[in-house]
Amino acid sequence: MDDTAKPAVALVGAGSIGIGWAIVFARAGHPVRMFDVSAAALERAPSAALERLHALAQAGLLTEQPDRVACRIAPVAALPDAVAGASIVLEQVLEKPDLKREVFAELDRLAPAGVVLASSSSSIPASVFADGLAGRARCLVAHPGNPPFLIPVVEIVPAPFTAPATTEHARALMQGAGQIPVLLGREVRGFVYNRLQGAMLREAYCLLRDGVISVADLDRIVTHGLGMRYSVIGPFETSDLNYRGGLAEHAERMAANYAAMGAERGQNDPWTPDLVAKAVGERREMLPLEGWEDRVAWRDRELMALLAFRRSRGV
Repeated sequence: MDDTAKPAVALVGAGSIGIGWAIVFARAGHPVRMFDVSAAALERAPSAALERLHALAQAGLLTEQPDRVACRIAPVAALPDAVAGASIVLEQVLEKPDLKREVFAELDRLAPAGVVLASSSSSIPASVFADGLAGRARCLVAHPGNPPFLIPVVEIVPAPFTAPATTEHARALMQGAGQIPVLLGREVRGFVYNRLQGAMLREAYCLLRDGVISVADLDRIVTHGLGMRYSVIGPFETSDLNYRGGLAEHAERMAANYAAMGAERGQNDPWTPDLVAKAVGERREMLPLEGWEDRVAWRDRELMALLAFRRSRGV
């Protein structure tokens, strides 16, 4: 692979997410420059990345030799050197709004016009830390799964002031690097990944508190139930395939039950007819009911393959 064929990526922060991003982009052929205010963290990063690259190679998930990929990752001691010539700068400092404001102000000053400035924040929208910048139109959030080299989804979250070209540049770069970018329609605290995760954790803690289930058994319900299914299809498609009439029939049968469960927790978010119609419309665009049986058969084959693999590993 020609190491000069793809644009450079700058990473600000050499912790676990920074190392993960370095692997993602170096694996895709991008030259990567890493900066961190901690000299110790910066010194550890290349060896940590190489260790993970060897693990990927052993799992058959790397198309080049680990050393070859690692050579694209360069720690640099000065922030201006990191951002010079980069197509995008990805920040992953501590989740503190004041710190992110300070970092983005410096990045906006240093990075040439046209360079996208993205935060890996897991909960803080760009409007919180980039609103006052002259170059705020090039700022947004690109929130990865952790670790990003194993969990490819990345939430692209523009602020109201983010230029469409900035959003598209970030989306295209992520997709080109093998990630799965998902565009959010608007900013919301915690974005989507953590809101879904948080909803499950809140209910899990309540069930533990109320003596309904143990920690170990709750985890088993996820790893041997929900987690298996959701690794193949998401919650909307799961519901769509549970009844021959699809999502509309699922809502007709189950909406009141789920509303009652929510009411037990003080949550009043009923599935209104308009909301159900919107979800049904989007599902039917993706899968007409005529294809329902074939999709159910596909789901079952995928779950069989997953179950066979897990059993072969003693899981």
